Amino acid sequence: MPSLPEVLTSDAKKQSVVEDCVHLIDDEVKDKGGLTGLAIKAGYSAVKGVKPGFVKNVVTDLLPEFASALDPIYQEALSKGQKPAAYFDANASRAADALLGITDAKAARSSSSVVKGTYDKLRGTAKKNVEAAIPRLGKLVEKYSA
Repeated sequence: MPSLPEVLTSDAKKQSVVEDCVHLIDDEVKDKGGLTGLAIKAGYSAVKGVKPGFVKNVVTDLLPEFASALDPIYQEALSKGQKPAAYFDANASRAADALLGITDAKAARSSSSVVKGTYDKLRGTAKKNVEAAIPRLGKLVEKYSA
């Protein structure tokens, strides 16, 4: 069985995976509502304003680490004969923790005060929001691993 990093970061697929991840993030942000949604949208706009292509560059840089962090969940799904999307849904909390562990470390090392400040302001609700994105992420993983 190929690893998730092999699946998502192969030369043949990586650019498409990155584009789909950026669309996934855009869609998740767009779908947020209420006061929290306003804060997320404002924060996302601020981060996107750091420089053109910032989000795409971050996704490109983080994809190998994210894929490695999610690989144990992906391998469990395969070993149990389950579809990755359904298995990711069932393990949304674990998947969110794996991803946030990486972003926490990256944000702490960021040289951008805008990125650090925005991340710190939104981190309290991050797990809930990342968990909400896991169904889309699971479908993305399934699409590229099929």
